[in-house]
Amino acid sequence: MWFLTHAWIIPVIMVVSFLIILLFGKKFPKGGSEVGITALSIVFILSLIMGANWIQHRDAEPEAGHHVSGMEYVNPTCSKVAHTEAGELPEAMAEEGHASQPVVECVKWFESGDNVVTIGTLIDGQSVMMLIVVSFISLLVNIFSTDYVGGDRRYTHYFAFLSLFAASMLFFVLAQNTLQMLVGWELVGLCSFALIGHWWEEKPNSDAALKAFLTNRVGDVGLIIGVIILYFAAGRSFSILDINILAAGGGIGHSTLLIASLCLMAAVMSKSGQFILHTWLPDAMAGPTPVSALLHAATMVVAGIYMVARLYPVFFEGFSISGSSVNALAMVGAITAVFGALLAFVQSDIKKVLAYSTVSQLGFMVTALGMGAWTAALFHLFTHAFFKACLFLGAGSLSHACHHSFDMVNDMGGLRKVMPRTFYTYVIATLALAGIFPFAGFWSKDEILAGAGGFPGGSGANGTYTIMLVMLLIGAFCTAAYMTRTIWYAFFGEYRGHGTPHEGGPAITVPLVILAVLATIAGVFNSPWDIPIIGGHAFEHYVQPVAAYFPHIGVAKFNPLLAVTSLVVAGAGIAIVYLYYWKGAFGFLRNLSSRNALAATGKKILVNKYYFDYLYEEVIVNFVKHPFARGVNWVNQNVIDGVVNLVGTGGVASAKWVHKNIDRAIVDGTVNGVARTADEMGGALRKTQTGRIQHYTAVFFGGVAVLAAVFVLVIG
Repeated sequence: MWFLTHAWIIPVIMVVSFLIILLFGKKFPKGGSEVGITALSIVFILSLIMGANWIQHRDAEPEAGHHVSGMEYVNPTCSKVAHTEAGELPEAMAEEGHASQPVVECVKWFESGDNVVTIGTLIDGQSVMMLIVVSFISLLVNIFSTDYVGGDRRYTHYFAFLSLFAASMLFFVLAQNTLQMLVGWELVGLCSFALIGHWWEEKPNSDAALKAFLTNRVGDVGLIIGVIILYFAAGRSFSILDINILAAGGGIGHSTLLIASLCLMAAVMSKSGQFILHTWLPDAMAGPTPVSALLHAATMVVAGIYMVARLYPVFFEGFSISGSSVNALAMVGAITAVFGALLAFVQSDIKKVLAYSTVSQLGFMVTALGMGAWTAALFHLFTHAFFKACLFLGAGSLSHACHHSFDMVNDMGGLRKVMPRTFYTYVIATLALAGIFPFAGFWSKDEILAGAGGFPGGSGANGTYTIMLVMLLIGAFCTAAYMTRTIWYAFFGEYRGHGTPHEGGPAITVPLVILAVLATIAGVFNSPWDIPIIGGHAFEHYVQPVAAYFPHIGVAKFNPLLAVTSLVVAGAGIAIVYLYYWKGAFGFLRNLSSRNALAATGKKILVNKYYFDYLYEEVIVNFVKHPFARGVNWVNQNVIDGVVNLVGTGGVASAKWVHKNIDRAIVDGTVNGVARTADEMGGALRKTQTGRIQHYTAVFFGGVAVLAAVFVLVIG
């Protein structure tokens, strides 16, 4: 239990690595890269130990007669409701014998009035799985980078921010409350801005970094509002356990959960590249390729998926996922899966193809969450990390050999002969991405399709999402097709680039081989059959929570008929592209856009990326920069300044009137009048001062006589 209760050490190690590299990195023999690699190696080992501890903890049997609520390992100060009746397991869960109790530790962060906000860690199967994935992919990316960015002008700065990037994501993954998640979320965005714009001297790179940063700020408004709504809905608590327990147990109204879910979904759309806020993600390819691999495989873009999975009761109840056939989350994901895949067909830059592939695969994950297939979504995140990192690093290997060009159409070709390791690992990762048996993507994609329900022979799904199933099958077909297209352009035909390409060194090829192996075998971790040591559905057993902070959801069973159907669909995509490029079939499709108006229109729409960039950059941004800015300036000068000038002019006129009619006429007049009266009285008194004693005596006795008369009259 020690590692589970001291998980905070993991992000702290990476923060220390960042500070050491930033402050002293240039004094190290390898520019500080060795510090980052060492730190990540330690973090990865600790994550594996935590994984082993979690397995032991998850499988521990409760004591005889002991009722397990799933909250025994929660520090009471970390949650207001985890240890009350709201924290008891639903009867259906309690029947399983024991629950996957989270291990939650926290300390006081700050106070706001009588409310104490804590900071801590929430450890369960979901967070442990992400710790392993993030630390492992980050480690391989750091190793790959030592060769790829060797001699870079900001080599030390680059590795420092890789460490901070990993620290931010690990902090986000371990978050015990939504405020902590918000901090980690923003830190991840900040690091991505710095790394995407690593070569900021070139304007397209700095523009891409700004685009990513600003687009994510749009969605972050929704995240902040959603966090505020849930804070008050949970009785002024940021605790993830409080929010989830109340949401799953009916302690928060449906309308409140729906509004909060829609706000949070806006953040998912921006961070995880969902339509219509996906446009930043392909442009982010301007950064170094290892950064692209890290962004797309294990850190920034999966943060939105992780957030939905972590706050799943909010979405599950808010969107009424159980027993439904459509909801906003599932529809956004399905649209992204299809339309993101279509954009990959018209790209000549191999990294842009992979970027749109990530958009599409994130759509698969979001759709799965929207259909109630929680385990399938997280399992696809797990397998996707391996084969997508392999593909991006493979693209980096190709670029490294082709004078840093990513143009597969004009600068590559025939590279399978001179770069065999890159070729075979890239093909394996492509087969995994396409969902071909027995590679990892087949198992995770099949679970998502089964989670849609409605297919003959299926069972266990939480609804009947037939439309989503059809759209995902279309997305699967497109995925297999556009990835086969990249293999043709990069590895077959004649070399069309410059110089003599060659295979990279061990720092480049070893990570590719490791990732290719995992892209091949990772599917066994949740296969439906009992595997020695691993067992059947191991991922589901150890990662999906069974406790009061998670809804009681069904898990779709393996459907052989659907699995065969998805294989046929993916195989058809590969076969058609193979016949078209390798065998010259379907000749009527060649140059179709130049002969058919409808095809030309479709291609133009795809080439222009559905005109979203035009809408944002040319219409909205230019409107804000020019007519709107001019209008605001006119209002400022003519309305606001006019009011200010009018007030100023009126103030001056009022001051003059007051000065003339009150200050001078009344106040000064009164003062002057008093002065004149005093002067005249003084003059009159001066006339009585004659210097003769007889005169003074007469005046004295006259005064006495007057006083005597007054006294007599008053007394009388």
